[in-house]
Amino acid sequence: MNKKKLPSILILVVVIVFSLFMIIKNKKEDKYSNTYYNLGTINEITLYDITKKDGDRILKECEAILKDIDNKMSCQIASSEISKINNNAGKNYVKVSEDTYYVIKESIKFSSMSNDTFDISVGPIIDLWGIGTENARIPSEKEIKDNLTLVNYKDILLDDESNSVKLAKKNMKIDLGGIAKGYAADKIYEHLKEEKLESALINLGGNIYVLGNKENNQPFSIGVQDPTKPRGNSIGNIKVSNKSVVTSGIYERYFEKNNKIYHHMLDPHTGYPFDNNLSSVTIVSDKSIICDALSTTTFGLGVKDGIKLVESLDGVDAIFITKDKKIYLSSNLKNKFNLTDSSFTIIDN
Repeated sequence: MNKKKLPSILILVVVIVFSLFMIIKNKKEDKYSNTYYNLGTINEITLYDITKKDGDRILKECEAILKDIDNKMSCQIASSEISKINNNAGKNYVKVSEDTYYVIKESIKFSSMSNDTFDISVGPIIDLWGIGTENARIPSEKEIKDNLTLVNYKDILLDDESNSVKLAKKNMKIDLGGIAKGYAADKIYEHLKEEKLESALINLGGNIYVLGNKENNQPFSIGVQDPTKPRGNSIGNIKVSNKSVVTSGIYERYFEKNNKIYHHMLDPHTGYPFDNNLSSVTIVSDKSIICDALSTTTFGLGVKDGIKLVESLDGVDAIFITKDKKIYLSSNLKNKFNLTDSSFTIIDN
């Protein structure tokens, strides 16, 4: 071998090895995901067709978004903005972030459109029941009656100029558990879009938001939970892209006493769990905050009034499942829902 050519060959080998290293380092994975615990639930975010380096960075940023919203909006965190509002009930306005102010203001809109069926001021009643905690119990009629006087979304006072909130009565308490996850899903979805991702699945404790399509440019297939079985069992599915799908059902959080189930969706008018023939409602929309709020709202309204509300809103669809295994679909979903369990029946309404 010509010794003069050796350095050139070594340089070529080094370049090739380095190039291979960079290719391997930047190779895109089929998927890259992580699991977090925030907003009182287990959350999982899955990114598709992305490098490990970018995936790791973006998932850490998603975790930061979840933590930030949790720290602002959880009434279980003593230092949160919601806790500060509640601690100043009947006393002072509390200045909050744009995030918290927006979610509270949106909550009031849903209260207004639903005849108070959705009401974030139901906090005192939620505390009485303690559903989902080890202290779950049936409150006395007197306790419920006394605390119902504190439930009225019209007593949530807003100051748009300073982004400040005040609860008009002492001992009032707001709880964003029925809407904060939806807002968080929207924030993460927008962040992923800003990062130019083309495909992702956001699952915040059952609040689903999909970005783009999955493999082979096919829409995501999202299962609709069987309300009679443990989580993970579906009765059918819908195929969606760039949509949020959120379900509220009696199977999520509940306790049983004297052969009766008491679920976590509480009626602001009565102080008791909504009592109708529904077992679950699934909402499909472009915004997860809409899905989150409407899944509870329409459950409380029941099939007839719930579908009426959904049909009045642009870009919103719903699947209502009753305790006797009947399925009612909003008009736009009638040819899009794929039923896979023959023990359920789709009703032509």
